[in-house]
Amino acid sequence: MADLTSALLEQVQQARTDGTRLNLVGGNSKPFMGRTAEGEPLSLSGHRGIVSYHPVELVLTARAGTPVAEVQATLAERGQMLACDPPLFDGQATLGGTLACHLSGPGRPWSGSIRDQLLGLRLINGQGEHLRFGGQVMKNVAGYDVSRLQAGAMGTLGVITELSFKVMPVPECTLTLVHELDADAALIEMNRLAAQPRPLTAACWLDNRLYLRLSGAASAVESTAHTWPGEVLEDGNAFWRDLREQRLAFFTGNAPLWRFSVRSTAPHDLPDAAWLLDWGGSQRWLRGEFDKAELERLAEAAGGQVALYRGGNRDAEVLHTLPAPMQALQRRLKAALDPDGLFNPGRLYGWL
Repeated sequence: MADLTSALLEQVQQARTDGTRLNLVGGNSKPFMGRTAEGEPLSLSGHRGIVSYHPVELVLTARAGTPVAEVQATLAERGQMLACDPPLFDGQATLGGTLACHLSGPGRPWSGSIRDQLLGLRLINGQGEHLRFGGQVMKNVAGYDVSRLQAGAMGTLGVITELSFKVMPVPECTLTLVHELDADAALIEMNRLAAQPRPLTAACWLDNRLYLRLSGAASAVESTAHTWPGEVLEDGNAFWRDLREQRLAFFTGNAPLWRFSVRSTAPHDLPDAAWLLDWGGSQRWLRGEFDKAELERLAEAAGGQVALYRGGNRDAEVLHTLPAPMQALQRRLKAALDPDGLFNPGRLYGWL
């Protein structure tokens, strides 16, 4: 364990004095996300350690540089877990970086995202102030929920130093069903099954196979497995782990990887392309060279957005184009928390 808060504050204050831009780096497990990083590296990897853990209250607080794998291992000793099940990326992913990139596992529609499970955090803003937002209990507040604004901000709104999360018990029983189905039928089936009061916790389609994960009380899981179509997949946990860590064959190679976030019921476009449909159809991965503007039109028609997640030109805009009012809001948030533009300039958008 190491508390480097004082050193981080000093570095931010010095950068502000010198006019130096900072590139925030945790475990450096996700350099492929966002636009090309700029600025002097500010490392948070040494700022790590679990600050407090109350298993009875289901609350854990840790420093931002703490590896997610270390947190999950500690929770597992008490039969608990981070329900959002974020990727570990070979053990290098940190809590702060996972929130900053807003990453969650295959169960997000059912278990919630990392943002949903965040109770509060501490943050160094662009004026070199160490601030606290939220706490260790869930409550409603007026105004901006600054802690949740960090989800997906990719470090552009401040240096996260500490985070508090609610945690959940590990399910008693988990198994995976799999059967052959084409993409259009799979989307219908995933939405139909998701509407039933059954212990469904993940649903994914790949290579004309539909994968369904059941988790919960053993009686509920076994009853559903006997009712729903499909055969039990041997070592189904390995499939979901490889999906979470993007180690499936679908993710290999150098072709650009696009991520769609759309309505789960949206039609399946570009059927001849290479697709993986996750989150019951609401997260869709596409491989290949495509025109970003055309994919944005498809995403908007499906009620969502698309981003160039990995590969391609990282000096160009990689996130979905924002309308002018949203750009203005983003700029106002940036000005409020980082008025001198110190943190991760251009990492989200070239204009931010």
